[in-house]
Order: sequence, then structure tokens, then C-alpha cells
Amino acid sequence: MFKKLSMSAVSAAVLVAAAAAAPTPASASVESAPLSRARIAAHFDLTKGQMPENIALAPGGTTYVTFAQGRQVAKVSPNGTSRILATLPLPADGGIHTPVLGFPLTVGIVRAHDGTLYFLYATGTADLTGVWRLRPGGKPQRIAALPAGGLPNGLALDPRTRTLYVTDSVLGTVWSVPTTGGTPTAWSTAPELAPAGFLGANGLKIHNGAVWATNLDKGTVVRIPILRDGRAGSLRTEATGLPGIDDFAFTGHGNQLLAALNGPNQVALVQPDGSHSTVLTQADGLRNPTSIALSGNTVYVTSAAYTTAQDPNLLRAHLNR
Repeated sequence: MFKKLSMSAVSAAVLVAAAAAAPTPASASVESAPLSRARIAAHFDLTKGQMPENIALAPGGTTYVTFAQGRQVAKVSPNGTSRILATLPLPADGGIHTPVLGFPLTVGIVRAHDGTLYFLYATGTADLTGVWRLRPGGKPQRIAALPAGGLPNGLALDPRTRTLYVTDSVLGTVWSVPTTGGTPTAWSTAPELAPAGFLGANGLKIHNGAVWATNLDKGTVVRIPILRDGRAGSLRTEATGLPGIDDFAFTGHGNQLLAALNGPNQVALVQPDGSHSTVLTQADGLRNPTSIALSGNTVYVTSAAYTTAQDPNLLRAHLNR
């Protein structure tokens, strides 16, 4: 329960609550087209820091999640059982200098076709903050350092160019890093990525030759084309009015996407013209939804319970096409 969490987690929860503009949790499910059959597929242990922050999918219904406060990467089977694959080292200072939050956390995660996992760790220290890699059967290792004063958050992989893209929610930056590791490049520092009091650039996806990102503070979804030479093109805002937006996923219908609204405890369906509607609420089991992924007709939503302080979970729903 909430009272058993560390004070740093409580502080983070308060901040997340403040970041989501005017959250109004719904009292009844609004599960609607194109979603149906929403149910909780896995429950996690809040007292162990098992706050699922981000998700990557594997064939057969297996999922991989990062547990934010637990500093862990876990494998979740289709039947809902989880196994810890890696626990990252605790910084010497305990992570108290991690920007904004004050505790170290594992965040974005992606899976390559060969089963290699790439994920982010934010600690406020130069020796640990950055992009990490976990090969099947191996041990986690950092492959690229990111600024200790930033908060790496969202992660996406472009398999064509073997490039990882990272949002920094504090520095308002999208970084690019080769999957082989090395020195990151500040790929975009457009002002639309900057925070407005708490956290800026957050969720991240590669879609139709562009980097798409959310801004939690501003409630926006933006699109940045990847030019032929690999540089960032001109940013365009695609959707607004999405308070507390975290991660998102495309449905397979052009630029239509599903977005996790953390503070309001909702999932929104966002149309290509930027209009949006609520398709899942707290009544469906959402507890501060943080990330979304799709496999075929199955939608996966993780909830970290940062402010609800109960039942962090993995929800599954059916996408009606």
C-alpha cells in the first residue's frame, strides 16, 4: 500500500499528480469502439517498487516491463506470472539527485528482433544514467552515457538504421544513439519538447519515417521527420489537449493512436486530425497508465499506480478492427 512506500516515491507521486492538469477520473467504464474485453492480465507488488513504467512485446504474448522504483527489468508470461531478468545497481548516493523525482528509476524499453532488450536508467549520477542493453542470457551493461542532469524517459528503435531514440523529459531533448553504443547525439532540441514546470518530452515512437513524441506538461503529440541524411526535420504538433499524456502506440490505421493519460487515469483514442475520445478509464482497471503497446488485435496497457497507490498492473484489451 501507499503508506509502505519510501518517502521518495511519495514525493514522486505528488509531483506526477501535480503534472496532470485537472484529472477527473471516471466513475464508470467507457470501454468503447475500437476497444472491448478489457481485463487485468497481471498484478504487481507496489511494496517492492514494481511500478511498470514501460513495455516491450515479444512473440506469443510475452511482455517485458521496466519496474520504475524497483530498478528492474521483468519478463511477464501470457498467464500473468513475472520473472525478474535484471536489477540495476543502486547509485552510491541512493539516487537522491535524480532530477525531479529524487529516486533512481528504470524507464523506456524496446526489444530488437534477436531478443536483445534496450532500456533506460535515470539516477542523477554520471556513472549509471544512460542507455542499457540486456542480451538473452546475458547481464545488463550500459552502452551509452546520458547527462546526469537529465531524465531519459521514452525509448524507440529504428531497426532500419539500428538507431535508438531517447526522450529527455527534463532537458527537452531527443537523443539518438547507435545500437552498438557510443556517444549520444542531441538529435532535436525543439522548444516544443521542453517541460513547462515538470516533465516535457515523454513517450516516443518511430512511425512512417518520423519520430513521434509526447509532451506531458503541454498535453501534446508532436511529429519530427527523419530526413534522408538522418537529421531531424521541422517539428509539427499533431494533437493537443491531452493532459498528463505519457506513452502511446499506433493502432495500425494510419496516424491513429492510443495514448495513456497518466493523471486522469484514461486511455484516449487520438484521430489523425488530432481529435480524441476516451476509450478506457479507471473503472476498467487503469491506475496511472504509463505505456501502451499493440500486438495484432491485442492492446497492452501498463499502470504504475504512482498516485492511486494501489494495484499497479498490466491490462489487456481487444482492438476491434
